[in-house]
Amino acid sequence: MVEILQYRRIMLKQLALCLLTFLMFVQIAEARIRYYKWEVKYEYKSPDCYKKLVITINGRSPGPTILAQEGDTVIVEVKNSLMLENLAIHWHGIRQIGTPGMDGTEGVTQCPVLPGDTFKYEFKVDRPGTYLYHAHYGMQREAGLYGSIRVSPADGKTEPFAYDYDRSIILNDWYHKSTYEQATGLSSIPFVWVGEPQSLLIQGRGKFDCSSTPSASGVCNASNPECSPYVMTVIPEKWYRLRVASLTALSALSFQIEGHNMTVVEADGHYVEPFVVKNLFIYSGETYSVLIKADQDPLRNYWMTTNVVGRLPNTTAGLAILNYYPNHPRRSSPTAPPAGPIWNDTAPRLAQSQAIKARQGFISTPPAISDRTIVFLNTQNKVNGYTRWAVNNVSFTLPHTPYLVAEKYNLRHVFNQSSPPTGYDFQNYDIYNVANNTNATLNNAIYRLQFNSTVDIILQNANSMSNNTSETHPWHLHGHDFWVLGYGTGKFDIYNDPYKYNLVNPIMKNTVPVHRYGWTALRFKADNPGVWLFHCHIESHFHMGMGVVFEEGIEKVGNLPSSIMGCGEAKGLGKP
Repeated sequence: MVEILQYRRIMLKQLALCLLTFLMFVQIAEARIRYYKWEVKYEYKSPDCYKKLVITINGRSPGPTILAQEGDTVIVEVKNSLMLENLAIHWHGIRQIGTPGMDGTEGVTQCPVLPGDTFKYEFKVDRPGTYLYHAHYGMQREAGLYGSIRVSPADGKTEPFAYDYDRSIILNDWYHKSTYEQATGLSSIPFVWVGEPQSLLIQGRGKFDCSSTPSASGVCNASNPECSPYVMTVIPEKWYRLRVASLTALSALSFQIEGHNMTVVEADGHYVEPFVVKNLFIYSGETYSVLIKADQDPLRNYWMTTNVVGRLPNTTAGLAILNYYPNHPRRSSPTAPPAGPIWNDTAPRLAQSQAIKARQGFISTPPAISDRTIVFLNTQNKVNGYTRWAVNNVSFTLPHTPYLVAEKYNLRHVFNQSSPPTGYDFQNYDIYNVANNTNATLNNAIYRLQFNSTVDIILQNANSMSNNTSETHPWHLHGHDFWVLGYGTGKFDIYNDPYKYNLVNPIMKNTVPVHRYGWTALRFKADNPGVWLFHCHIESHFHMGMGVVFEEGIEKVGNLPSSIMGCGEAKGLGKP
């Protein structure tokens, strides 16, 4: 009898071991790891026919597309071969739940990667959708360091629309001056504005008119194959999902495809109640998925174009080719490219913003009320004679020790501990005219949010320091998605406008525009422990101080990786 019991115990142990091994195998099989190894360096490139130094990833700009599935872990090992520049890469739209140190925001969540060093980013992609990555050190993004992230649904999950093929397209504007020249001008007295971009790129390719500006021999070459138009080949009668994203440094854009309607189905990783457009308005940091059917005359090709809106155009439109197979991919369309909408007609741009609603069956209902409301007045200002952008008359600066490290290790002395303003003089401020006093102050204080609280943000646009000038500002929130509760024109009425909020089917996004002389209302849950940047995604505007930082639940943040330290008072922290 004893021997039988011992035999049963042995068999049970072996069975349990087999079961444990099987479960571990299943977990490993489900939790895929997507590994990428990148070298970032400068190379001479001619994306718009004009040769200049471009930041590349493994020799490419845009860099490689990251392909992953919901729930996967992405590991990107980055070697900084820029020789003379630091580096940081932000994973735009990835919320970094549980990994705040991997957000890739220099000065906020990490110290920069030094020249010659290798840094390993590791994070989980927790939902399907269209996202981006780009530099987040200085103004490097506009030097070419950017790319796409495409996350497909987990096995067994389906999307609420069908298509045959999936394509990614990044729209960008392009300058010939280096980021150093631009940053120096922005930080000088007298102020030197960056000006309008020289060209627009579609998937890294554009066409600058070499005859328009004298240059040294060989610098601009219109026949260089590097600047031949981007070609997207389609098979007649097939459906295509185009993941269209913008990473412009300055420009708001319209994107159109000659002879084809586009059905908008996704925005920033969230499904949209479908609507049809001929012109897709898109702002820096936004991503959209549109469906098109290749149902036009298959014996010819068609233009894909992008052009500047919201600013007086001084930039040639971007051109690409929609190639109907089996036509030759370089065959131009026999007709003129579509002109695009009128640049200063704001009504259709506001209408598109208001048309974006969450798709039925995929609605995430926001909390009915918020715990806190913060109003951010966006203005252009002067600080000690320098031209700056500011929020509530405070122009943002970064400390030398990243906020995340300072908060985690209680290094409160490395940045200002005062509470930044949560509003402005609603009664007396005239948003339509230059302020009587344009002076602002520099500050690096942060907004502390109660963990798990619901926060409303009102973005209020106003006049700049030039009469009748109010620029569109796309604002991007790190670490979160937010509900877009509404848009309006004029000055936000804090007593009456909240009654107009859409609490039924608001879209969730991570980047949103605040239109000319208008306001945008957002709501989000402060439920992601960490320190998160919220800023205008126009490169020069953020460089000039248009941003804020939120802290929430810092006591819930686990041990930080030592790799994000090494600057300011973070040196040596986190190491055994």
